Order: sequence, then structure tokens, then C-alpha cells
Amino acid sequence: MNDWLIPYINFNGNCEEAVNFYQKILGGEVQILHFKDAPPTPEFPVQEHLKDLVLHAELRKEGHVIRFSDTFTGVPFTPGNTISFSLEFDTTEETKTVYEALSEGGQIEMVLQQTFFSPLYGKFVDKFGVHWQVSCKAHSAK
Repeated sequence: MNDWLIPYINFNGNCEEAVNFYQKILGGEVQILHFKDAPPTPEFPVQEHLKDLVLHAELRKEGHVIRFSDTFTGVPFTPGNTISFSLEFDTTEETKTVYEALSEGGQIEMVLQQTFFSPLYGKFVDKFGVHWQVSCKAHSAK
């Protein structure tokens, strides 16, 4: 399995600037998805002033990946707690198993669920205070 542990860095409204800065220095290819690019969800409407913020970005170079985003609406931004680890699996079964085991005794930020970008995705802080994002690859619906 390639790219199964990926650093994920959060920013407070300046993510796109940071990603472009890192790309300028490190090279590689960047993909950026803004909040306005996501399909509308009535349960979580995106306020107009947040639409140009980064929902998800990736910088890829020579098989390495760093992921980025601006903090989500209502999530406090605390400098120093802006890095999480993103685990991506090939099957929903493996995704569920790892999510349940790592999140036990921790604090769930987003329950494991289907999203527009992944068959399963969830976020949590484990019992040791480490921030995690767990997802199933979009092409895998097993």
C-alpha cells in the first residue's frame, strides 16, 4: 500500500498561500479544492465568506504527499495543533477496523461516514492527543 501515512496540516484562512509557497520552494504538483467546489450539503451550508477557503489541497512530489486545508467552520484554530496524520486504506473493512481501534478512548471529531470524496472518512484525536484522519480510497467501495 502506497501513501498510507500522510501528514495533514491545517491553516487559519491562509492555506492556499502556504501551499503555493511550499510548492514554489519544494516543487511538485498542487491540487486545490475550495469549499465552494464541494457539492452543497443542506446540513452544513458554507457561509459566503468561507467559500474561497481551502477544503483540501495536496502537494505531490516524487511519490511523497503532504495534505493541507483551512480549519473548518466552528473548529478552533490552535497554533501547534495544526498537524494531523491522514491514513488512507484500500477497503472499507480495513478503514473501519483502524478507525475503531485508533479512536478508542479518544475524542471523535467526525464519525466515520460516506462523503462526496470518500466511501468512508472520519476524524478524531486519539487517547494520546494525536490528531488523525482515516479514509477509504475513492475508487475502493469494497
